[in-house]
Amino acid sequence: MSTTRPGPRERLLDAARELTYQEGVHVGVDAILKKADVARRSLYQHFGGKDGLVAEVLRLAAKESRYRAVMDAAGDDPRDRVLAVFDELERITTQPSFRGCRYTSADLALTDSAHPAHGEVRRYKDGLHALFADELTRLGHPAPDLGADQILVLVDGVLAHAVTRPDAHPALAARAIAILVLDTAG
Repeated sequence: MSTTRPGPRERLLDAARELTYQEGVHVGVDAILKKADVARRSLYQHFGGKDGLVAEVLRLAAKESRYRAVMDAAGDDPRDRVLAVFDELERITTQPSFRGCRYTSADLALTDSAHPAHGEVRRYKDGLHALFADELTRLGHPAPDLGADQILVLVDGVLAHAVTRPDAHPALAARAIAILVLDTAG
């Protein structure tokens, strides 16, 4: 039984997804090329360079939508769906492989305001805001956009705080605050 090896584009994406999360977006091109086992030419041919590769990694990772999947698994009740996000954050932030939010890390590390990754980060964060605003609207929250901002601040805070103080279980603290945001509905 033989398996087909992924092509250079897929190998570059896989290597960059892993290395940029483990080591940050400033990981060297040579490390990515070595892990992907591709020639430098493939990087430029498929992505135009490392900037394009990093932006594509972020764009594709956003499509995986961990939060949507967790919310869908929690059922139909908007309150339960939002709180399930914090339960999932507790699970992922306490794993040894946790390195923070891929999007926030990239946005902070890339100082060139024209880097294409910034647009991907904004789209991702806007998508999360919309996801939470929709749930708060269904819940009857009096200010779903503000509530979504509050929930997103909590999520971002958990992901940042858990990097430096994972034993503090920031997802549990944020979940308690999220309940206050949710309970202002109707």
